[in-house]
Amino acid sequence: MAAQLSPWVMAARARTLSLSLTPVAVGAALAWAAEGKVRWPAVLVALVGSMFIQIGTNLHNDALDSERGGDGPDRVGPPRVSAAGLLSGASVKRGAACCFAAAAVMGLYLVTIGGWPILLLGMLSILSGWAYTGGPLPIAYTPLGELFVLAFFGVGAVCGTYWLCAARLGTLAVEGGLALGLFAAAVLMVNNYRDVEADARAGRRTLAIVAGPSLSVRLYAGLMLAPFAMLPLLGGHLPRGHVWPALLALPLALALIRRFAQEPRGPGFNRILVRTAQMQFLFGLLLCLGLVL
Repeated sequence: MAAQLSPWVMAARARTLSLSLTPVAVGAALAWAAEGKVRWPAVLVALVGSMFIQIGTNLHNDALDSERGGDGPDRVGPPRVSAAGLLSGASVKRGAACCFAAAAVMGLYLVTIGGWPILLLGMLSILSGWAYTGGPLPIAYTPLGELFVLAFFGVGAVCGTYWLCAARLGTLAVEGGLALGLFAAAVLMVNNYRDVEADARAGRRTLAIVAGPSLSVRLYAGLMLAPFAMLPLLGGHLPRGHVWPALLALPLALALIRRFAQEPRGPGFNRILVRTAQMQFLFGLLLCLGLVL
């Protein structure tokens, strides 16, 4: 049984699933700190639905990249199950469709609480998850990947959760979404910077390719540091709670920036990628603790 599940866990990229869970938790914590309201059933369903969208996106990316020849034998990152022959591309695509369908079912319940804004957000999230590597112009093959991640794994997730809890939005939710989304975009920057050579051969034009090595380092540093610079803005909108505990994660961010700048492009970036995802989780966890305790 474990041997059968192992390729699916690999394809789901389990070590980065916190990217879809942390923004939902932060959205709920912000709603509690600013509005004194949290709808726990809706938050729990949003957590599961958001995770299904990320898994569906990852599975679809795994299968489509294999079809397009983007995951060849020279791949530096972790192996992809479709390209490695661990699972057939057809079965991985069916798995992606099942995940998107599960997210849609979760969304039906959330729409009864949040109305048409949640319906629109859910439809766009699932469509974008498919379009990330699907369609005639996949987002992953353009410099817009980081913007996509910022929008849906940051602003959309935080604002959607805040809306479900409070039935309103404000600057606080948008700023919180930007802070979490910047970390998610940094994760994708690590991924694309690591894969520059292979991506270029596959015809991709990611932001890391367009920007070049020097600017990519600066962009990563900016994505990692901007959320800390936004903390005073978040704190200024809060009637209670504190944002300063999130500053405790700053030394780790600085260490990751230094390592990104000094590490030779290659397998070492796999660990930087996981650590960057963990950075978002740590920042979000500390921020939630400050907001609710």
